[in-house]
Amino acid sequence: MVSTDPLSNALATIYNNEMRGNREALIMPASKLIASVLRVMQKYGYIGEFEHIDDGRWGKIKVQLLGRINKCGAIKPRYSVKYEELLRMPEWMRRYLPSRDIGILILSTPQGVMAHPEAISRKTGGVLIAYVY
Repeated sequence: MVSTDPLSNALATIYNNEMRGNREALIMPASKLIASVLRVMQKYGYIGEFEHIDDGRWGKIKVQLLGRINKCGAIKPRYSVKYEELLRMPEWMRRYLPSRDIGILILSTPQGVMAHPEAISRKTGGVLIAYVY
């Protein structure tokens, strides 16, 4: 199996398991980027605990689902955003989130992977990689 975008596949797996009412999702292959995105989702209360399972190949991640995700996905193409653009609500924020105070955009910044409110408080820009609400 050749995957061109493992992050997109991971978020689709989480979303599909959430819609089916499953309590957990198994993501494979595992990567550091996927683990970082899951950490941000966990911090904001969208998912429960997750653990990395080393199977000797690519690895897997088992994620506990809490039933709080309405929609999540990868953002393609990956937009570069400056700090000033995060302060106002541009068209891509309207495109991916249903309302101003609902959901988070996940960015990859020079200071690590974080949600857009944290990027605003740290006054840094980055690349949009995912959304969840």
